[in-house]
Amino acid sequence: MSYYLNSENHLDPGPIYVRENGQLHMVNLALDSVRSSLQKPRPFRLFPKGFSVELCMNREDDTAQKEKTDHFIFTYTREGNLRYSAKSLFSLVLGFISDNVDHIDSLIGFPEQIAEKLFSAAEARQKFTEPGAGLRALQKFTEAYGSLVLCSLCLRNRYLVISEKLEEIKSFRELTCLDLSCCKLGDEHELLEHLTNEALSSVTQLHLKDNCLSDAGVRKMTAPVRVMKRGLENLTLLDLSCNPEITDAGIGYLFSFRKLNCLDISGTGLKDIKAVKHKLQTHIGLVHSKVPLKEFDHSNCKTEGWADQIVLQWERVTSEAMKPREALEPRKAAQHFYGKQARTETSVKCPLADTHINSSEKLQFYREKAPDCHGPLLKCEAVSSQESKKNKKRGFEEPEKEQSNSSQSSKQKYVCLAVEDWDLLNSY
Repeated sequence: MSYYLNSENHLDPGPIYVRENGQLHMVNLALDSVRSSLQKPRPFRLFPKGFSVELCMNREDDTAQKEKTDHFIFTYTREGNLRYSAKSLFSLVLGFISDNVDHIDSLIGFPEQIAEKLFSAAEARQKFTEPGAGLRALQKFTEAYGSLVLCSLCLRNRYLVISEKLEEIKSFRELTCLDLSCCKLGDEHELLEHLTNEALSSVTQLHLKDNCLSDAGVRKMTAPVRVMKRGLENLTLLDLSCNPEITDAGIGYLFSFRKLNCLDISGTGLKDIKAVKHKLQTHIGLVHSKVPLKEFDHSNCKTEGWADQIVLQWERVTSEAMKPREALEPRKAAQHFYGKQARTETSVKCPLADTHINSSEKLQFYREKAPDCHGPLLKCEAVSSQESKKNKKRGFEEPEKEQSNSSQSSKQKYVCLAVEDWDLLNSY
């Protein structure tokens, strides 16, 4: 009764009756006194002052707000009205799994079409940029799908990404092209050691221009191929330019790459260039090119695969992490603005990136179309082929000459291979 009387929005109760000695009496004065006392009632507050529903909504977490709106798709009609429709069950499940992608045990045997959608959903949520969860999630995809995640990786002049995301980069498997130009790795870098791993035995194109490499680094990189026939045994293109610490002895370690078709050693510390040219032609059949090769213009190696946008996310995250460090140097920024001091941090150019080097100074080698034969042997084969054609037209008038020519060419080839094998044994 007291709650009803003290309520703010109560209705008129009407007359009040009191039973006294078995009779009912209407009490008007009592009602007037009650109404007079309720002229200025004290408001009843269920919540504290200043509280509203809007403030309660603002206090919720962002995840709670996403859960309320993530199940719907909001669009506008032609009339300008807001329209929403429920998402499909597949998209809801895909979003939930992508939010918890780091807790997946394995994806081996999972369909590739759905895995690609799951990878894109996790990428849109930037799950691969998280320090610990991103690495675990990326490893699950790479061990199950290999080259589909990434078949070609270009990290040219991205030394900050390598330093911050080294473990993520090492998780990629079955790469065919890897560009690490202008990253200043050095001989003792962990990534250079990782190149000899079996996970990267599929690499066919490797760019190591301007990485402060020496003969020791080349020896480590070629050791598995020379000793155990593993590692970079499928390498067909190698760029070692702009490494002045690589000498003639370091070039000798490259003779183990039997499948090498293109080689760039411009800007290295070679002393006897003529002898190096002769050895490369004798041992692995590479001839010096007088014209710059298009294989070394860095246009063929691009980041391709499901994770092509992840590399860009890593680069953006690392650049944003470097901004607070630059903000701590306002004096240098002011000097740069007024032109008093040049800042060397922002403009870092890779050597040989410009076209000021003459083609004669470039030491680029390629493999000729006809293997196991060099120089005058090509002429002998051409002459023998022409003679064979003429003899066919004449009705094989001179069979004895053909046999003698073929026997001579076979002897020359046999002698050439023997010398090559002998030099290869001496190099070891």
